[in-house]
This record gives sequence, C-alpha cells and structure tokens, in this order.
Amino acid sequence: MKAFGQYIIDFSNLIWGAPLLILLLGGGLFFLIYSRMTPFRYIRHAVHILMGRYDDPNEPGYINHYQALSTALSGTVGMGNVSGVAVAITTGGPGAIFWMWISALLGMATKYFTCSLAVMYRGRDSAGNLQGGPMYFITEGLGRQWKPMAILFSLVGMIGVLPMFQSNQLTQVIRDVILVPNGVHTGFHSDLVTGLILSFIVSIVIFGGIQRIGKIAGSMVPFMVVLYVLSVLYIIFSHPAMIIPGFRIIFADAFSGNAVLGGALGSLIVQGVRRASFSNEAGIGTAPMAHGAAKTNEPIREGLVAMLGPMVDTLIICTMTALAIIMTGVWTDSESNGITVTVRAFDQAIPGIGPYILILCVTVFAITTMFAFPYYGAKCFGFVFGARYQVIYNIILVITISMGAVGTLKVVLSIFDGAYALMAFPTMIATILLSPRVVKETRKYFTRYHHHQYLKSKGN
Repeated sequence: MKAFGQYIIDFSNLIWGAPLLILLLGGGLFFLIYSRMTPFRYIRHAVHILMGRYDDPNEPGYINHYQALSTALSGTVGMGNVSGVAVAITTGGPGAIFWMWISALLGMATKYFTCSLAVMYRGRDSAGNLQGGPMYFITEGLGRQWKPMAILFSLVGMIGVLPMFQSNQLTQVIRDVILVPNGVHTGFHSDLVTGLILSFIVSIVIFGGIQRIGKIAGSMVPFMVVLYVLSVLYIIFSHPAMIIPGFRIIFADAFSGNAVLGGALGSLIVQGVRRASFSNEAGIGTAPMAHGAAKTNEPIREGLVAMLGPMVDTLIICTMTALAIIMTGVWTDSESNGITVTVRAFDQAIPGIGPYILILCVTVFAITTMFAFPYYGAKCFGFVFGARYQVIYNIILVITISMGAVGTLKVVLSIFDGAYALMAFPTMIATILLSPRVVKETRKYFTRYHHHQYLKSKGN
C-alpha cells in the first residue's frame, strides 16, 4: 500500500507540470484578452443577476442563479479555504498565496467561459433530464466525434469529486481538537471509527432519502461561512501591526531571488495553482455541472454569476485564512500540516474557544460538501453508464469516505490533484475550441443589455 501511495504522489507531481500550467494560466489569460476583459467590466451587473433581478421561473432549468452559485461554492468554500491554504503555505511557502491570486484572477475569466458553455450546450441524460457540464458541452458543442474526451472527463470526474479529502481533514481536526486533549488514544482505529460515522451520516442522506437533513445542513453553510470569516477577521485585526508585514511576506516570497536561483519558483507557482484549483476549481469542470442546472435562457448571465466564485472563494476567503496563518507565525512549525496549522492559528489567537469554532465550521463545510459531491459524481457516472445506475456510484462514494479518514494527507491530496489535472485537460481544450461562440454570444447579450438600459433611461 505504501508503494501504491507513492505511485499516486509521483503521478500527481508528474502531471502537474508545464503543459497543465500553460493550459490553466495561459488559457485563463487567453480568455481574458479574447473577451477584452468584458466580464470584469460587468461585475456590478453580475451581482444584480445574483440578487435575482433577472430571474424568470418559466425558463428551463432547475435552480435559480443564486442557488447555482451556492451549490458550486458549497463544494469549494470550506476545506479548500481552511486546509488547502495551510497546505499551500507549509509546502510552498507564503509566496504560493500570490500565485493562488493570479490563478484566481485568470480563473474568473475561465469560469465565465466554461459556465456560459454549460448553459449554451445543455444535453439530456438517458432518463431525459436536462443536464449541463463539460461532458455535455463537449458532445453538444464540438460534436459526437468528441465523445471519448467527454467520457474521459466523466471517468476522472467520478474520482475528482470523491469526498476523501473532506473526511481526511475532518478526521484530523476531530483527532487534534477533541480526542487528543481528552486523553483518547488515537491512531488507525480511532480514524476508522470517525470515518465509519461520517459514512453512516452521508449514506442516511443520499440513500435514505432524508433530503431534509441535507437542506438543513446546506442552509447552515452561509452562517458557518460568516462565523468563519468573522473569526478570521478577529484574528487578523487583533494583530493590526502584522497586516502589512503579512502581505509583504507573501509578495517577497513569491519573487524571492533565492527561489528563482534555486529553481524553486516553478514549484512555488505549481503549488499555488494546484491549491487555487482545489479551492475554486476554475477550469476543472465541476462548477459547470452546477451552473448548467440554472433556470435561464441566457448563458452569459450564468457565466457572469459563476465568475464571482473565484473572487469570493480565493481572493477574499483564502487570503484571510493565509493572513491568519502567517500573522500568528504557526506556518513555520515543520511538524504541522493541513488543517492542524489552521487549528493552531485559531488556538493561538482565540485561546480556548478558537479550535471549537473552527471544528464547528469545518464539520458543516465537510459534511455539506459530502452531500453535494454525489450530485456531481452521479452526473458523471450517469453520462457514461446510464442514469438508472447512479446508485452504484453513491455506494462507492460512501465506502471511500472511510478510506479517506484513514489515509495520509499527502496521498489523499495527490489522488485529487491527479484527478483534477486529468479533468482540466478536456474541460480547457473544449472551452478554448468553443470560445469564439462564447464571445459571439457575449456581444449579442451586451448589445441587448445596453439597448434595454438606453430605453430604461428614456423612461420607456
């Protein structure tokens, strides 16, 4: 098993090389320039769409713009912001955060294109239900001859949305904050028990049809995000003298001469982009599956709403977490990794209650993500094998929750890094090929929008 784990780590490191970086960063830059930064000029309009000003219940789809963005964010806001940032800093240094920012800015343009396509080229599954996502815009947009690429995306997508990382980090925080301080012996068996409990909770919701639990948990996410953000802001502003030095460390480390001379700058950029992809998954392809279900006839509106995701997720929340970790100095401890680093920052800045606030937020983030991921995975499974067999995927998913709980962080992260990389290739290639159609649709949409604004200003 150890040798197999090392093989997964080696594969993940190999695939996250120059070609993938060029595809994600270069692709994002291409979308930004090709669209003439149009999406960025309409952020205010995107917020108005999100607030429901343009909602029409008669349009095709299943959920409104706000619900689509919330579904996509519920899968990303959480462990990527809490653990992913800590992993980026401890493995790549504070400078990795700068490259997370660059990746997120370019990722906003990527999200605009991929999620516009998700609505432009919706397809129907074998049960006749309207669906969106890379596998559908590949086959509907590029043609049936591209179906092998759509199948590749779906196969690796089933792996990419397994909730093993969530169960791994939730198990780790339960061990650090609850079990160890209370003198409970921890190890493989305690991790397995935690994993089995998590598996049981998730299976009740996805097999027992008790969707009410899922809805209640989902409704808690905004409150937990607010609680987490307020806690991190408290940590940051309780060390006001460290705010500017904190940013200075990030910028200095991002371009440090030592890093360049030592050949470490490349690995630093890779680490930043990897963690940003895990945090906001721009260009990976899961968000278009959520946004493709939006009730709208206007693909560009959904692209504009989706574009807000990386801004909220990476540029705002990840930056706050990074500052809390850097300002408290806990990142310099080589013994800690993953969520343990964030726990130590909370414990140091908010003694006593801090770790319990974090465990409350993380528990809700992790479990709601475990509820959301079967939605993505079942879509991928249904595309390849047929919608009626989706229950098979859910059984596999529940089993992997316990596997994630007992696995090592490095191996579990490498599984997802590898899967995300393989998802990115078909998603980005198809989006680049279909980008002229998005630009054409963008021009048509904003021509109508400006005409409407003109008539409105004239009082018509």
